[in-house]
Amino acid sequence: MQWWCAAQNAAWSWTWRAYPGVWLFMLVIAVAWVLRLRAAGTRPDRFREPRRWAFVPGWLLMWIVLDWPVGALGAGYLASVHMVQFLVLALIAPPLLLLGWPHRSAPAGEAARSSGVRFFTHPLTTLGVFTAVTIATHLPVTTDRLMPSQLGAFTIDTVWLGAGLLFWYPVLIPLHAWFGPPLRIACLFALMVLMTAPGAMITFSDLPIYATYELAPPIPGVTPLEDQRIAGIGMRLGGSMTCWIAISILFLRWARDEERLLRRELAPPG
Repeated sequence: MQWWCAAQNAAWSWTWRAYPGVWLFMLVIAVAWVLRLRAAGTRPDRFREPRRWAFVPGWLLMWIVLDWPVGALGAGYLASVHMVQFLVLALIAPPLLLLGWPHRSAPAGEAARSSGVRFFTHPLTTLGVFTAVTIATHLPVTTDRLMPSQLGAFTIDTVWLGAGLLFWYPVLIPLHAWFGPPLRIACLFALMVLMTAPGAMITFSDLPIYATYELAPPIPGVTPLEDQRIAGIGMRLGGSMTCWIAISILFLRWARDEERLLRRELAPPG
């Protein structure tokens, strides 16, 4: 029995397989959330803020892409499914988890007084780390060396999640007073641009670049090169769509807040 989804030199089967490491990982995250809710004075069955429900779909999406069958398919059979895992773990689930995680109420910038916190949550740092992780984990040498090992596959999955949480944290949480909506939107635009390079590398290669998926037992209906191109297109489109959705939400909230501020300024005294 495997504890984590990793590449296997065996024909694909739709027979269910258990991955207890995935279950334990997801259980730890769920328990940590419940304990944080209680520490914040909120009972898990009575949310004071509707946005805390965002944690649940983020957690469920993570479980879906890590467990059988998606996790097993992405680990060693289809690069396109592997890319779906990346998009969920690095771009889609992290903002949902952060929105649903109870945070201490503090004035903007107060949490960033420590020099270490300022550095590691600085948007340039988080954007750089996320970009470096994206490029490094999609290099053929990294994928082909780590995915056949359960520990290696676990490392890639958790590094994706960690980089995603780090990137989205300053975008969603008011740590830096100067990092307002315009700069947050610019940061998301920059992410879209920086993700173009690895996406293009995967999409436009004339040959399969990942031995893990090229030499895997074939899945009927798709060749390794077709699968790889679907993965590259998915990376570019999926990443862009996620960023555009976030940009739209930030812009609408920014416009709403500016409108409220203008109304207060124009309101007659008394």
